[in-house]
Amino acid sequence: MRYTLLSGGKRIRPVLCIAACELVGGLDYAALPAACAVEMVHAMSLIHDDLPCIDNDDLRRGKPTCHKVFGENVAILAGDALQARAFEHVAASTKNVCPTRVVRAIVELAKSMAAEGVAGGQVMDVSSEGLSSEEGLERVELIHLHKSAALLEGAVVLGAIMGGGSDEEVERLRMFGRCVGLMGQVVDDILDVTQSTEKLRKTAGKDLVAGKLTYPKVLGVDKSKEIARKLVEDSKEILVGFDTPKVAPLFAVTNYIAGKIN
Repeated sequence: MRYTLLSGGKRIRPVLCIAACELVGGLDYAALPAACAVEMVHAMSLIHDDLPCIDNDDLRRGKPTCHKVFGENVAILAGDALQARAFEHVAASTKNVCPTRVVRAIVELAKSMAAEGVAGGQVMDVSSEGLSSEEGLERVELIHLHKSAALLEGAVVLGAIMGGGSDEEVERLRMFGRCVGLMGQVVDDILDVTQSTEKLRKTAGKDLVAGKLTYPKVLGVDKSKEIARKLVEDSKEILVGFDTPKVAPLFAVTNYIAGKIN
């Protein structure tokens, strides 16, 4: 569990969770357990995603993947335990937040991982391997909105809930998280075909080898970059009207992700 959770990474989801909390007027400590939980769930998804039965990847963040170090059996159990620990942490460690909001946040986290979230997206991703690019943009977007964007969206929503955001604020931040999450996956798709393994610190070109439906496969690299830039613009437009200084961290993360393809 520690091997993957503490192996580095950019902590984008926890940062966005805390920034969303502060944006709606909450204090950072209110969202800290939720932010940690999101990272635990993300680590779980990486462990399971790398397994031989899914993506069969040997490298993650410049290190051997969990199953390569500890075996498939322990890796599966480590992922299971991280997911359980995430929900325990939100329930047991969140302080000075209305219990109704804590329960609401737990529901959101569960949905982001379930059939309408990461798990469902992973099923669509696996079942789409080998399909031709003629299958189209709609299916690629559907896969990524579930597999990749759902958890980032959930991170932002959890922060807004824990920070005491209104229903309108929560939904606006949900749309922001969805845009940024989808943009991040478009960027990842582009980097997979344009960067080396050394730069990515994970196996480059694996989506192409696996025959996965990706944005570059369907649209090409240049058009994919256009979509990523449009999603950046859309995400910023969604947050117009919020307090400018408090919006800055959310925009900074968005620009950081998008900047990888510039």
